[in-house]
Formats: sequence, C-alpha cells, structure tokens
Amino acid sequence: MARLKQIESFVSVSTRGSLTAAAHAEGVAPAVIGRRIDALEERLGVKLLVRTTRKLTLTHEGSAFLEDCQRFLADLANAEASVSEGGVKASGHLRITAPAGFGRRHVAPLVPDFIAQHPDVSLSLNLSDRVVDIVNEGVDCAVRVGDLPDSSLVSVRLADNRRLCVATPDYLQKNGVPQNPAELARHQCLTLSSDASQTRGWAFTVDGQVTHLRPSGRLDCSDGQVLHQWCLQGLGIAWRSTWEVQQHVAQGRLQVVLEEFAAPPNGIYAVFAQRKHLPLRVRLWIDFIKHSYGDPAYWQRAGEA
Repeated sequence: MARLKQIESFVSVSTRGSLTAAAHAEGVAPAVIGRRIDALEERLGVKLLVRTTRKLTLTHEGSAFLEDCQRFLADLANAEASVSEGGVKASGHLRITAPAGFGRRHVAPLVPDFIAQHPDVSLSLNLSDRVVDIVNEGVDCAVRVGDLPDSSLVSVRLADNRRLCVATPDYLQKNGVPQNPAELARHQCLTLSSDASQTRGWAFTVDGQVTHLRPSGRLDCSDGQVLHQWCLQGLGIAWRSTWEVQQHVAQGRLQVVLEEFAAPPNGIYAVFAQRKHLPLRVRLWIDFIKHSYGDPAYWQRAGEA
C-alpha cells in the first residue's frame, strides 16, 4: 500500500506542478507528500524531481517514470472497474476530439465498431487541428499526436509516431536528393503556415542531438492534408507522419529522404482531465483505441485502405 501511495503522490505532484496542490487534492499536509516522494526516490535510488522554492522540475528519469506510472495507474483503475462494475453496461454520451487529418483516417473509422459493442453509448466526434480545451469545452477524451505540453491533464500513450521527409521520385530526379538537412535550403519545402500548430519546425537528429529547422518554399498551408496532396503532385518536399504517407511510400509514389537524420518517434496519446471516477464509457473507449493501435496488423490495414 505504501508503494502505491508513493506512486500516486509522484504522479499527482508531477501533473499538478507542486507538493501543495497535490496535498490539497488528497487532503493531507504537503510534508506527507514530500515524505512519500523522498521514500520513493530512496527506494529507486534515483532522483525523480528537482525541487526549489519556486519551481518543481522532472528529471529525465522522472519523465520516463511518470509515463510508466500513469499507464500502470490507468491499467489498475480499469482492472478494478471491470470487477466492481461487473455486468454494468457503459451508457451516456461520449465526447471525443482528434486532429482533423489523423481523426479522419484513424479515429472516425473505429467509431462504428465501438458503438456496435456499446449500444447504450452515443458519441460526438470533433475533428479540429485546434488544441481543444477539453476541461472547459466538456470533452471527455482527446486523441493527440506529437509531443504534449506540460499540463495537469492525464495522458496514455497509444502508439509511436514518426515523421519523415518525402517527395515524389520525379521531383527528386529534377531537383536532386538532399544529403543532409542543411541542403533543404535549396529545395521547395511544403510547410505548415505560421498559424498552424507545428511551431518549432521540422525535427532532425544531427550529431546525436535533435535539432529543429524551419525550411521554406513557395507554398505553405494550414492544412496538412493539402500539403500531402501537393507533395504527391511533385511540388516539393514535405515532412509528414508515417501514418499519412506509408501507403504512398510502399506504392513508390513517394520516396523517403534524409531518413538517417530522422528524429526519434514521438507519441499518439489519449488525453483526459481526470483519473478518479472516470466514466466507464471513457475507460472503454481508451482501451478500445489502445488495443486497436497496439495491433501491428491495424497499421498495415490502414495503410492499404
């Protein structure tokens, strides 16, 4: 029990940003939370949090451990729910959101099967590249792709996501194949416009370090699907996710370049506002998409669709 309390307190402190906030949520003194964190770090033999009078920061080990702990607590909650709720069926209205392009291809097609399994659940799907405020807009769960900003929201990693530079063989034959990221400066790069969410540019691994470039070209757009279509038309090089381009790469319509400089994969996540008393319909939805994305055959089928 003590070990579980330590993990729960570590997650609470990490997501809420302070010992005081975590203590207030649990109804105990901040010193109690502090002792649990100290005991956890001593037991693991590693520093998880750097605490000062003004700021609390996760160490590298702490960030990795936090993700594992969140996954463990989610699995534990689901296991308890499956026993305590027994034959109770999921019901009510489920509100979910996802990025437009990813949602059209990898969220919306899953909805009919989920609804068929749970006939007492109704569902609203909001597809938008805007980062929806799930707390203030009454959304139960968001599917998000890429690095997540620090927040008090709870996240469950569903799958890995990679981004690669691609272009048509015709474009590369006419303009040459870039040998390193710096050579993108002499190419037509198809980029998201400045009002889109991809603010840091294209990520590459150079000399063992992840670096970001902001290449340019004659065309940009706020819609990633349009960039994909322009790329297929041979108008330039695009930096796109594998879930979007893998089919065309397999068909030979697109060619991957600079793959040896590709940044490490980030994630596809389910994000929600709370863990305690999460409605059964939300837990079941998260389990459903996690199981779907965890099946390698799913991505193969999706690529052939």
